[in-house]
Amino acid sequence: MVSVPWLTVLWAIPMIGAAVIILLPAGARHVAKYAAVAVSIAVLAVALLLAARFDTAGAQYQFVEDHPWIPSFGTGYILGVDGIALALVLLTAVLVPLLLIAGWNDTPDPTALSGRAPHAYVALVLAVEGMVLISLVALDVLLFYVFFEAMLIPMYFLIGGFGAGTGRSRAAVKFLLYNLFGGLVMLAAVIGLYVVTAGSAAFDGGTFDFRAIVTAVADGDLAVNPAIMHALFLGFMFAFAVKAPLWPFHRWLPDAAVESTPATAVLMMAVVDKVGTFGMLRYCLPLFPDSATLFRPVIITLAVIGIVYGAIVAIGQTDVMRLIAYTSISHFGFIILGIFVMTSQGQSGSTLYMVNHGISTAALFLIAGFLVSRRGSRMIADYGGVQTVAPVLAGTFLVAGLATLSLPGLAPFVSEFLVLIGTFTRYPVLAVFAATALVLSAVYVLWMYQRMMTGPVAEGNENLRDLHRRELVVVAPLVALLLVLGIYPKPALDVINPAVEHTLTTIGQTDPGPAVAEGPGK
Repeated sequence: MVSVPWLTVLWAIPMIGAAVIILLPAGARHVAKYAAVAVSIAVLAVALLLAARFDTAGAQYQFVEDHPWIPSFGTGYILGVDGIALALVLLTAVLVPLLLIAGWNDTPDPTALSGRAPHAYVALVLAVEGMVLISLVALDVLLFYVFFEAMLIPMYFLIGGFGAGTGRSRAAVKFLLYNLFGGLVMLAAVIGLYVVTAGSAAFDGGTFDFRAIVTAVADGDLAVNPAIMHALFLGFMFAFAVKAPLWPFHRWLPDAAVESTPATAVLMMAVVDKVGTFGMLRYCLPLFPDSATLFRPVIITLAVIGIVYGAIVAIGQTDVMRLIAYTSISHFGFIILGIFVMTSQGQSGSTLYMVNHGISTAALFLIAGFLVSRRGSRMIADYGGVQTVAPVLAGTFLVAGLATLSLPGLAPFVSEFLVLIGTFTRYPVLAVFAATALVLSAVYVLWMYQRMMTGPVAEGNENLRDLHRRELVVVAPLVALLLVLGIYPKPALDVINPAVEHTLTTIGQTDPGPAVAEGPGK
C-alpha cells in the first residue's frame, strides 16, 4: 500500500495553486479569488486530516518523510510534525481562507494587467502560506532556512505592492532590510553548524539533519567549544528575534502593519511572525540548550520590557491600526517569555498563546479594518457612537478587544495565565512586572472602545454600515474559536503538552519544585 506524503501535499497545494493562478490569462482572472479560496480550503482539509490522524501518545515526529536532497551538503528533504508544529499548521490553515475572504475588495479591477491585479495578490498570499507550512514541518535545518528567508519575498510585494497606506513602499523596504539582515546572520550560523558537525566524530561528514544533531547534543557526543555554540545560538536567536519580533528589534512591525491592507497585516503578524517564535522553541533550545540557559536571563528581561513597552506605547496611539500593532509587540513578549522560562506551564502556554494571539489579532485587526474602510480614517478621534449605527460591528469589536486583554472565558486568558504561572515558579519578580500588562491592556482596549464605539454619533459616522454577509463569514468563526478555546482548551493542550515535555527533557530542564518552609527545630 502506497503511503500518502501528507506533509508534502500540505505545502504543495498552496504553492501549486499560486503558480497556476499567477499564470491565468487576462480573460480568466475573474476566477482567481474563487480559485484561491478553494485552494486554501483544500489546505485546511489536509490540515484537519493530519490533526485527526495525529497520535498524541505516539512518536514525537509523525508523518515523517525523509528523502535525499543535496547529499554532498549533508542535507535532505526531511519533513515531520509534532504537537507544537501541528498547532501552528492548523492556525495557518484556518486563517488564510478567512484572510482571502476578508481582503476580497482590497485589490484593483480583475481585468488589470499590472502586478497589482487580484490574481497576483491572491497568488502571493498562497505562496506565503506554502512557505510558512514547509517551514513548520521541516526537519532539516537548511530546508527550514531556505523557506524562512524565501517567505520575505512575497510578503515584501504584499506590503509594498498592495499596501493601503501612502508609505507602503518605505514600510516594505524597512520590513525587508530588518528581516534580511537577521536572515543573513542566521545563514552564517547555519553554515557554522554544518562545519561543527563536519568536524565531529559523531557524524560521517557534515549534516543539517535536525533530529541527528539534537540527539548528538543531548547525548553529549557533539564536543564543541562552548564559545562557538554560544555564537551559533546568538545567530539563530537574532534572526528569530527580528522575525517575532522581540524588543528592541521591533521597529519594522508598526509601519509594516499600518501601511499594509488589514488582511496582509494579519497574515504577517498572526502567521509569518509566528515562524520566529516557533524557531526559538524548535531550534534555539534543542540545538543549543546550554547557550539558551546561559542567555535566558537576558532574553526574558527583553521579553518583559517588550511586554510593558508595547502596552504603554499602545495607550498613547491616536491611530487605531497602529495601536493594535503595538499590542502585538506586547503579546510577542509574553510568547517569548513563556519559551525561555523553560517550564512546562510556560512553554505550553507560549505555544497556545501563538495560536490564540493569531485568532484574537485577526479578529480585532480585521474588524477595525472593516470600520476604517467605511469611514476612510484610521484616527480614533474621528469615531464615536459607532455602536448606535453598527451594533454588530461594535459588539464583535468589543469581544475581540476583550480577548486581546485576556478576559477570562476567552482564548488568550488561558495561555497568558499559563505563561505567568510558569514564569512565577522560576522568576517571580519578572512575572509581577509582566502581569502589569494586564492592567495596561485593559486601559488601551477599553479606552479605545469607549472613544470609538460609545457616546453620541460623531459627525461623519451617521451612515456607517454594519457588518455584511461576507464580513460576518470572516468574523463569526474567529469569535467562535475565541469562545471555544477560552472555555475548553483541553484538545489543543493535549496535542501541545507531549511535545513540550519532550523539548524540556531534551534540554535537561525540569519544573522547579515547590518551596517548603521548614518548621521550628528542623
